[in-house]
Amino acid sequence: MIPVHTPEKASSNPLRGFAAPFASSRAFLYLWLGHLISFLGSSITMVILPVLVYSMTGSTTIMGFVMAAYMLPNVLMLPISGHIVDRYDRVRIMMLADIFRSVIMLTTAVLSLSGLLSIPLLFVLVGFYGLLDGLFQPAYAAVRATVFTPDIRNAANSLTQMTTQTVRLIGPALGGLLITHLSAGFGFGMNALTYLLSFLCLIYLRKFLIVRLRPELSAPPLLSDPFSPAPEVQSAPDWKADFKEGVAVLRSNPWLWITILAFSFINICYAGITSILVPWLFKIHHGWEPYLYGLAVTFSGVGAIVGGLLYGMRPQWSHRGLMAYGGAFLSGLALLLLPFVPTPIGAIALFALDGFGLMIFGLIWEISLQELVPQEAFGRVASLDLLGSFALLPVGYILVGWLADLIGGVATIAIFAGSGMACIALVLSIPAIRKFQ
Repeated sequence: MIPVHTPEKASSNPLRGFAAPFASSRAFLYLWLGHLISFLGSSITMVILPVLVYSMTGSTTIMGFVMAAYMLPNVLMLPISGHIVDRYDRVRIMMLADIFRSVIMLTTAVLSLSGLLSIPLLFVLVGFYGLLDGLFQPAYAAVRATVFTPDIRNAANSLTQMTTQTVRLIGPALGGLLITHLSAGFGFGMNALTYLLSFLCLIYLRKFLIVRLRPELSAPPLLSDPFSPAPEVQSAPDWKADFKEGVAVLRSNPWLWITILAFSFINICYAGITSILVPWLFKIHHGWEPYLYGLAVTFSGVGAIVGGLLYGMRPQWSHRGLMAYGGAFLSGLALLLLPFVPTPIGAIALFALDGFGLMIFGLIWEISLQELVPQEAFGRVASLDLLGSFALLPVGYILVGWLADLIGGVATIAIFAGSGMACIALVLSIPAIRKFQ
């Protein structure tokens, strides 16, 4: 029987809401497309980098130091980037970051292809890359919060996350194939190209906003679009004052500050496993081909897409605190079980479960930030959120790598995954978290 698509039936289709962001906002289209292209390149790099380091050194400790070299400049930049983002053209900040990240990736590609890339040089390049990420991410979060208006917020966030994860079906698998059949240099070069394409999307985004809004506003050009800071924020004298104002916004809501503090520890546990020990588990412990690691990361995207699809079908959800932390607990359980599955198929399935859990948490967290944080302070709060998430990661990466060399990777995975899950259980005992709606 062929269904008849009447207007009443079309409006009841839960998938129809995913078209609303494109129909309501051309700004969403430009922002979405630029992010999607650049994420393709970075997802290739995140697969190639650990495989390259292990091929050069075979050491989890060195891999820990490489990740720390990325995270430390990122973390140091975040308190200052919140001040910059809330005072200057946010789209222009993103454009500058894309250009310089493209230059770094191109340099890495040339050095890799010429055989001149060494671990010390990789430390320097990865450090500058992390510094630029620390500037870009708060700007992107603030732009996203403005574009994702309440009428499209659930659909826009879910759609963005789902399509981002869809890229993970392509990027990591492509990265695994590139380093298996060609070389890491080709992957870095492709990443450089994606940042240039993202830059072009941001140019069109900014032109569209200026053309649309300048006749309506009397503000100077720097503040001529909603991605720029609000005029009333200009009174704070320096980044330290901005930092304190951001802290005050967080302290006003227990859900925000407790979750940021909790995930400053949980992220150490989970990110240390996924960034340091999972590549080791695939390449060194099991001796599997690099493409299987890329495939596992890809299927993490599959799980995330399923999570985003389910969450985006409804405009409202109840018991969001339990849902968010339940998703994070599920992710930890998948990581805990990962060393004990003997086949690539089992490991890939657990990666899908990990992606599903993290997607549920990430969507609820992002939407709650957009609901609770004032637009004029969003850059500062976003930078504090990222600071809380990433501040201890350099130490965590080094600790995970060192402990894995000392007692073994499997035992280290069990310790860190179990610790993260225990922290989640403890936080859920707090009523403000458990009852968050």
